[in-house]
Amino acid sequence: MVVIVSTSAKGLALTQTANSESIDRFGDLFQKITSNVETVIQGKRDVIEMMVLALVSEGHVLVEDVPGVGKTQLAKSIARSIHGIFHRIQFTPDLLPSDVTGISVWDRDRRQFEFKPGPIFANIVVGDEINRASPKTQSALLEAMEEKQVTSDGVTRQVPLPFMVIATQNPLEHEGTYPLPEAQLDRFMMRVVIGYPSREKELEILDTHGVRSTFLDLEPVATTEDIQRMIDIARRISVSQSVRNYIVDLVEGTRLHPDVMLGASPRSALFLQRLARARAASNGRDYVMPDDIKALANPVLEHRMATRPEAQMRGLSVTNLINDVLSSIRVPGTTSRIAT
Repeated sequence: MVVIVSTSAKGLALTQTANSESIDRFGDLFQKITSNVETVIQGKRDVIEMMVLALVSEGHVLVEDVPGVGKTQLAKSIARSIHGIFHRIQFTPDLLPSDVTGISVWDRDRRQFEFKPGPIFANIVVGDEINRASPKTQSALLEAMEEKQVTSDGVTRQVPLPFMVIATQNPLEHEGTYPLPEAQLDRFMMRVVIGYPSREKELEILDTHGVRSTFLDLEPVATTEDIQRMIDIARRISVSQSVRNYIVDLVEGTRLHPDVMLGASPRSALFLQRLARARAASNGRDYVMPDDIKALANPVLEHRMATRPEAQMRGLSVTNLINDVLSSIRVPGTTSRIAT
């Protein structure tokens, strides 16, 4: 008996094998990066994973937390783990847009202007206390965040890839601050809160960081080229039509909820899909599940929504409303609504 295998079938089998190997490689790199960063930022594995997911989903993160919980150290650890360029910008009221993007300086020898790149030209950029700068300076980040380029003196220059902005702000201090407008908040893929470590982890921090910071011994476990490959792999993860409908139902539900004054934007649906693809790949899957969407809903949607004053008086938070919406829509593959 002779078995004939068509060329197209053989090609499909090879493609499937390559995809499986790529996803395995994605998962291995993801675990290496998160474990490497965890040697510095202890007890916050879930936060680290969210940050790395945003990186391989080409997104930016807003970290809103009190001082001293490791916001800047987290960003520096991610940058060192991928052998990337790290720059930190301390936002102050007198900071100018050119201090972020760069400035053209007259070169007397060459008799022409020479562009001096600003700190925005890096793989990982931390905007520390971003709400302390004026709206004009805050807006200097918008083009780079959205289009991965900076235009100065009529010339457009690309920022290095991969590129991620991690902006921090202190939720307790309001004197001398400029709240981020909704248009800028919407450009952040997610908002995360690091929070205080547990008692056990804080004791471990005293042991490991008491004399010398473990950050000084941190070595790269990946390259920026590896991150670009992970981005390409995540883009090819399958999202079924039913899961896409689930994403749209969720986002639409935030707009129709009676206690919501401002619902999530269409951009949030795109971000949910991109992050869900990366999360699926990190878990060794080539397809997105509804559980991926549920796990990402709060960090992606919270900072894009606003509750009505009467809802706030009843003690309802944005998190409560998102959970309410999740429990009210049908999960793909089930016959009824399932509470989260």
